[in-house]
Amino acid sequence: MHPRETVDRALHLSTLGLIDRQVAELCNVSIGAVQKWRTGSRRTNDFEDERRHRCCPRCHGRKFDSQAYAYLLGLYLGDGHILLGKKGVYQLSLACCATWPGLTEAAGAVLSAVMPTSSVSYRTLSGYIEVKSYSKHWACLFPQHGPGRKHERKIELEQWQREIVDLHAADFVRGLMHSDGYRGMNRVRRHFNGSDRWYEYPRYLFSNESTDILALCGEALDTLGVEWRYNKPNQLSVAKRAAVERLDEFVGPKY
Repeated sequence: MHPRETVDRALHLSTLGLIDRQVAELCNVSIGAVQKWRTGSRRTNDFEDERRHRCCPRCHGRKFDSQAYAYLLGLYLGDGHILLGKKGVYQLSLACCATWPGLTEAAGAVLSAVMPTSSVSYRTLSGYIEVKSYSKHWACLFPQHGPGRKHERKIELEQWQREIVDLHAADFVRGLMHSDGYRGMNRVRRHFNGSDRWYEYPRYLFSNESTDILALCGEALDTLGVEWRYNKPNQLSVAKRAAVERLDEFVGPKY
């Protein structure tokens, strides 16, 4: 990258009628650089700065879709991971069950909404589809990234993330439920008047090996006024009729 002063001088000399070779010699740059500056096919420092400014909300203050981010955060904490690749580029991958094509589509859409400068790709594996996006700034948006499995390390939200989750708790819970959650019918047998009777009712379950992520899910449900309980050490249950109906408003079955 050449200083802006060099670019401006080269462009000025070109307007005076000097040929590219003369401009290159006077500015001590290559003829190719002068040609690209003159024709406008080369991005200047100002353009590069503007492009980078649009890239990362955390590093450059770019505005981004916080509601989409809340949903993506839920997907990431459930079935996502980040890998550091070549040249400092991070790969954010979301594992979506192949049974639910709508979830795969939603995952790709939310990746594009949060990081519109990065393309999204899909890879079909055994039983699931990996939805991927590459950026040098995914680790900035997901500081929970680290070595090892999530349940083997501390998972805490930073203050700016907590503010987003508090504001968009429904989208955060929807992301968690769409990743490691389940909505289905629970069958219960009761003995009544000398015989067994079966009862069915819908419920939501959220399972995760990380107690920190379970706690984050519980806190968001509390924010939404949704009653829940621990069904197992690694599982939350929402079974009360009013609570299930509340979740149905913004979660619903996977599709």
